[in-house]
Amino acid sequence: MAQYVRDVMTAGVVAVRPDASLVEAAQLMRNQNIGDVVVADGQDVVGVLTDRDITVRAVADGTDPLAVSVDAVCTHDPLVVAPDDPVSAAVLLMRENAVRRLPVVEHGLPVGIVTLGDLAEAEEPGSALADISRAEPDARGGT
Repeated sequence: MAQYVRDVMTAGVVAVRPDASLVEAAQLMRNQNIGDVVVADGQDVVGVLTDRDITVRAVADGTDPLAVSVDAVCTHDPLVVAPDDPVSAAVLLMRENAVRRLPVVEHGLPVGIVTLGDLAEAEEPGSALADISRAEPDARGGT
């Protein structure tokens, strides 16, 4: 059983600037085969943007994704964890705040992300969520 966030997190960070357009962010997500990016101003984590944020907070309102910045629709000041935090602390933060992902920050720098799927794989490897999290996207491009 994993004890620390570093044992379960996805290392490395895919980041986007706050002034990037939603199209830039969406293309980055597509090219990296991910559903979220860290929003970073320099080395500071200032937000998290998900594919759902783009869809629900912008496209559904008829907003032009070329004309809207990431900063306008991302979740600002996200909760973060450190690599040496116990996995139980990440689980508690997610549960209490109804979030599915937490940037992992070490010495002020983003170093990874821990998701609900990461935790399921580590804590309940036989669960349906862990199976889904491990699965490759289908040919239609789903995640």
